[in-house]
Amino acid sequence: MTKPLPNPWPGRVVALLATIGALWAVMVAHATGQTLLALTLLAISALAVWTYTSQRSNALRYLFPGIAAAMVFVVFPMLYTMGIAFTNQSSQNLLDLERARSQLMDEAVIAPGSQRAFTLEALGDKVSVRLKAASATGPGNAGSLPVGAARDGVTPPIALSIEAPRPQVVALQTAAADAATSPLPLIDTVQHLPALRLLKLRQDDGTILTLISLREFGQVLTLYLAQPDGSLADRLSGKVYRADMAEGFFTADDGDRLQPGFRVGVGLRHFKQVFSEGKFREPFVSVFIWTVVFSALTVVGTAALGMLLAGLLNWQSLPGRGAYRLVLFLPYAVPGFISILVFKGLFNQNLGEVNLILNALFGVKPAWFSDPLLAKAMLLIVNIWLGFPYMMVLCSGLIQSIPADLYEASAVVGAGPWTNFRRITLPLILKPLTPLLISAFAFNFNNFVLVSLLTGGRPDLADSTLPAGTTDILVSYTWRIAFQDTGQQFGLAAAISTVIFLIVAAITLIQLRFTARADTATKG
Repeated sequence: MTKPLPNPWPGRVVALLATIGALWAVMVAHATGQTLLALTLLAISALAVWTYTSQRSNALRYLFPGIAAAMVFVVFPMLYTMGIAFTNQSSQNLLDLERARSQLMDEAVIAPGSQRAFTLEALGDKVSVRLKAASATGPGNAGSLPVGAARDGVTPPIALSIEAPRPQVVALQTAAADAATSPLPLIDTVQHLPALRLLKLRQDDGTILTLISLREFGQVLTLYLAQPDGSLADRLSGKVYRADMAEGFFTADDGDRLQPGFRVGVGLRHFKQVFSEGKFREPFVSVFIWTVVFSALTVVGTAALGMLLAGLLNWQSLPGRGAYRLVLFLPYAVPGFISILVFKGLFNQNLGEVNLILNALFGVKPAWFSDPLLAKAMLLIVNIWLGFPYMMVLCSGLIQSIPADLYEASAVVGAGPWTNFRRITLPLILKPLTPLLISAFAFNFNNFVLVSLLTGGRPDLADSTLPAGTTDILVSYTWRIAFQDTGQQFGLAAAISTVIFLIVAAITLIQLRFTARADTATKG
């Protein structure tokens, strides 16, 4: 008896609902202006539909969640950052052209001479507003009066809807000066601000007065007037500002710029600045060289110390090997940021234990944080301390995998510990360790936490126009340009991030090649 075929409709309904939900998310992302995110979601959705409906996807069905996560959290941020690198985006150029124009059009000024003082009065069980006459030279002074107000006169009281404030447009009328009653205290004005903000007072000439302070109504005018050609004219100065599509600002003929600016494409400008202009190239080259040196010395130091300790802990006759191994592994078990902050206190010039010991023994107090060479040495010391336990554990496992017969044969011919290490241990552990050393180099190339918490990149380079320090590595240098510089140059920082990505990608390719060679040698 044959088994009945499973009903395919429930799966099809689920797939249809998932597809509709994905397309809705794509449309929402596109509607909010996130075109790149919408394209990423669309690509993931199309791949998902093909993966779970095709008979040829096979193992991809199990790998798809990881692939989708990589596209959202790795590929999309990478492409987004690269996109910013080709724009002028900064703290002054965050908006697009239309939003920048709209924000400038929202800027307002008070029309000269339109200010009208007001008071709140108790009108039975309600609250009313009464406007006093005001002159162009100030309340209570002689001079021309706004339309709809009599000299030395006041308006009749205007009842407010306090319990449920609603927009009100009221035409002004004049009344005798003796119609005014005792005003309420200023604290009542503060309490009734929601209703006052909704109140609009129309004068005889049609102008509208709105609340401009706790004591006055006035006519609010837009500061900039839109011109037929898309430019903006300043109502007060008469200047005309035109959109500069090369720099991303509304600029007048005399060079004056309006804030905020807007995003425009700048092509390869940032990459040219990094590699050609002296004020950008010199700090970048200095930081790049130190980044390479820092990463290389860290890898060499942690590998050397880890191998040494692993070799010592592999000595069978060493008493208490387990206790030593536990103690030496503790720096890796403690959260890194806690260790970094502890070392920051230990290296304090006046109160740190390191300088207290050095002062007691040799009478010196090194300036670890202000001297460039000592600051770099401190970074290396702390980083090696944090990284050697990992190398020690790796080397211990590799050493224990070496056949004991090799050491026994070496002992027969009278070889010592150094010969054993040089001829047996090092050659056998170096090949499988090489990909991990390359990976450690790539990790330290982007070791932002250590630099940020310990030195902050300082001491700063004295001759640099950008925020760059002698202990900055590329990633911290990029962060300071993006978030600490006065202009917050996101486009320039994104360009440097793109360069870092290419360098790390090259290191990763080298690592993969070494890993493939190591696997081939192992199989052979």
